[in-house]
Amino acid sequence: MGVDKTRIMELFRKKPEAYWQVKMFKEQGWERKQCDCGRFYWTLDSERTTCGDSSCDPYSFIGNPPTKKKFDLIESWRTIEDFFIKNGHTSVSRYPVICRWFPGLEYTLASVVDFMRSAGGQTTFDLPADPLVVPQVCLRFNDIPNIGVSGRHQSSFTMIGQHAMKAYWKDRCVELDQSLLTEEFGVPAEQVTWIEDIWAGPNAFGPSIEYFVNGLEIGNAVFTSFLGTVDDYKPMENRLIDMGAGLERFAWMSQGTPTQYQAVFGPVVDKMLKSVDYDSTVFEDYARRAGGLNADEGDLDKELAEVAKSMGLTPKELSQKTRPVEAVFAVCDHARTLAFVITDRGLPSNVGGGYNFRVILRRALNLIKEQELPFTLTDIALEHADYLKPIYPLLSESKDQIAEIIEVEERKYGKTLEKAHRTIHTLLKNKKQLSDNKLIELYDSQGITPEMIRKADPDIKIPSDFYAKVTARHGTQAKKEHATIIEIKAPATKALWNKGLLEFDAEVLDNIELNKKNWVVLDKSAFYPEGGGQDHDAGYLNGERVHDVQKVGDVVIHRTENKVTGKVRGKVDAHRRAALTSHHTATHIINGAAMRVLGKHVWQAGAHKSPRQAHLDITHYDSLSDKQVREIEKLANKVVTENRKVYKSVMPRAEAEEEYGFHLYQGGAVPQAYLRIVNIEDWDTEACGGTHADFTGEVGPIVITSTEKIQDGIVRISFTAGEPAEEYLADMDSKLHDTAGLLLCEKRDVPAKVRALLADFKKKRKKAESMEKARAGKELEEMEPEEINGKKVLTVMLNGNADYLRKVSQQSHADVVFLVNSDGNVFCAGNGVNCGAIVQKVCKALGGGGGGPPAKGEGRVPPDNAKTAFANGKQAVKEALK
Repeated sequence: MGVDKTRIMELFRKKPEAYWQVKMFKEQGWERKQCDCGRFYWTLDSERTTCGDSSCDPYSFIGNPPTKKKFDLIESWRTIEDFFIKNGHTSVSRYPVICRWFPGLEYTLASVVDFMRSAGGQTTFDLPADPLVVPQVCLRFNDIPNIGVSGRHQSSFTMIGQHAMKAYWKDRCVELDQSLLTEEFGVPAEQVTWIEDIWAGPNAFGPSIEYFVNGLEIGNAVFTSFLGTVDDYKPMENRLIDMGAGLERFAWMSQGTPTQYQAVFGPVVDKMLKSVDYDSTVFEDYARRAGGLNADEGDLDKELAEVAKSMGLTPKELSQKTRPVEAVFAVCDHARTLAFVITDRGLPSNVGGGYNFRVILRRALNLIKEQELPFTLTDIALEHADYLKPIYPLLSESKDQIAEIIEVEERKYGKTLEKAHRTIHTLLKNKKQLSDNKLIELYDSQGITPEMIRKADPDIKIPSDFYAKVTARHGTQAKKEHATIIEIKAPATKALWNKGLLEFDAEVLDNIELNKKNWVVLDKSAFYPEGGGQDHDAGYLNGERVHDVQKVGDVVIHRTENKVTGKVRGKVDAHRRAALTSHHTATHIINGAAMRVLGKHVWQAGAHKSPRQAHLDITHYDSLSDKQVREIEKLANKVVTENRKVYKSVMPRAEAEEEYGFHLYQGGAVPQAYLRIVNIEDWDTEACGGTHADFTGEVGPIVITSTEKIQDGIVRISFTAGEPAEEYLADMDSKLHDTAGLLLCEKRDVPAKVRALLADFKKKRKKAESMEKARAGKELEEMEPEEINGKKVLTVMLNGNADYLRKVSQQSHADVVFLVNSDGNVFCAGNGVNCGAIVQKVCKALGGGGGGPPAKGEGRVPPDNAKTAFANGKQAVKEALK
């Protein structure tokens, strides 16, 4: 349960000087006042009566920047970075926007996430330097409806993270941030306000203070101070300063442009605006009035209508003047976000976090098409990469990767549009009511966007927060099912499995019963417990067979048929261990090969290693071709034959991350302060606790047995290695020998013989299809459709399979066709009735099943019910046409 923020605020306000007053406020004569909105704030302006938030103070910096000069995004960061370095901070490079180091987070949502780690079920903070400053790019997808409209919302933004634990506290933090504004950017001190607030998490809280300039929020300093709840809390030993400021806000404030987009996207957006009718005077007036718009907090269309009225325009006139410009801003924003996402190995998809990437990509493509903008999404993403190179050079290095992924996604989307337009036509023709849930269903299943529907029918009501509702369904990782929690009261088991031991002596600490099975607890063990996608070891304890090995917390338990006591001699099944070791090491080898063959976007999405076979799931946008599979297998075996050294070591997490980067977490976040690092020389380095060979040559041959696309954006590579691979190849050779015998040819001639048989089969199948088609045409000549309310309707029972029913339907000129055969196949096609619904109703009532879209339905009933299905379906078609 979260901390009660209202009660914390009441508590803190009893002693505001203890939580919000800082040395600078006292020494410089800042006054504490209360705004009509109820919030307390600090100011040097004795005449001020409002807090400075945009809801109380409209933006007054637009057209009138308060800074000493104009700073673009790059200059803003350089100024900020130089200031903090000069004041004793270490500048840290940004972390990836895909958060792979902290369990449960899809994205990097704030700069403090960079330093959040999980250990022992608790969140800790590891700062690589104290104090530090970082230009962290963060992702936010809850504001999509506002992007391009409000002038300030973005799907990605740079949070200037100012973090400290022991270096300093509130006084120094506020002093530094005020000095940055006034000395480096030249903002008059009396134009700055500091608003009192609080921050509260699940088990921690503290005061925070936001600072504003002329209505624009610049940053928020959070002082995480207490652990517990308002009723039971204690001061933290390691207090944390979590100050996050918006780099984009600094640039916008200094330039005073009508929107933030014009200030932060620089030459990229300047070039784009030349392609639309942009009236800067009208748009500046609109931007001032629209700055507070928020689709999440009301009816955006209604708010826009009020803005139009205040400008002396109709909503349509306002839309004509602003919509193309807003489309440019939204496309520009989405392209930049996609550049960061793809650079950091994120892929658009229809599941998980990738869903939101696809939402903004397709929204951008639709806006480009809707407004007939003369550029591509790829063009804009690559221009961002060039512009941002001084701060984020990795974008520029990833341009080929960015272009490839966006263009693949664009081709995929293009294939769905034709079908989507047909669906929209049917919906509108049938005057289908489109609820919010129906709209989301259409988007999820067919990629039909509100913009596409509105273009076909401008009167259709579309919720202004549509994209917020869509992304809300996919913004976080799916919650796992709650497992039964057990605790074992025993000391942590000393792990011996990574020392290469197969025999060991140990002391039995306990025998426990779980699910009516006996489990042995030892003081030490060389048995590897199931984990990291690797199956458990097996073997013996004093001759008692070990069937399973699991880890509960820090305790390893061994399943045996009978109890074991006293001192024991443990023996690990060497053959099983060798197979598991080969497969786990081969997984790392194949992962490295896949990245080199397919591209830098590849990331491990899952894996499993058993004694007989293994599989690796990777992120990739398409199925693998035979050529790609051969290249991956060839490269993997090359690494095996090179007999590279496999280094294994234990390192402090911060040290390992600094040396190897976040590639370490291919297998997922590792909630430990010390990481076991497995480094295949010049090939692949990961944090991994599994068993691994000492040299790649020990793995033996690697054979990829199959690949399949298991979900959108995820490809599974199944393989086997070592002795199982040799057995697999021998089995394949035996099957080839048997096949050659059946075909009466040599093994080397099997492919040619099979191709000849296939060609003959296709020729005969084509002839059979031609005869079926002719038969269908001949039967149709003898069928007379009846007319019902101006529609020609053909209903008939036929002799033929399901494919024959389709052929009859395709050649018929009737408006509606309903066909049934003696096997129970039911087919309905045409217009004017919902064919899918008719088939579903008829089949379901008779113990069968079926359905389909309005234009075509297919199903099946038990053969004994075929005649009844025909009669019922015929009646259903007639009733639908009345």
